Amino acid sequence: MADWIDESQEQQIKMLQEQIAQAISAPRRASAHFCEDCEMAIPEPRRKIIPGVQRCIECQELNEIKRRNYRSI
Repeated sequence: MADWIDESQEQQIKMLQEQIAQAISAPRRASAHFCEDCEMAIPEPRRKIIPGVQRCIECQELNEIKRRNYRSI
């Protein structure tokens, strides 16, 4: 008999699988040659490895930190 912890874990696994499926099927833009934030050149290896990349590594890290710490009202 499953307890509430097992049910919670199953729910989390299902949500994660749905999020992965959405990320995989999401339409991608062409990779940018220049960062949309700082306008510095995005290195060729980064553009090849990450399809649809729009930011350099530094700006992407800053963007992720801001999104993680931002709380909407």
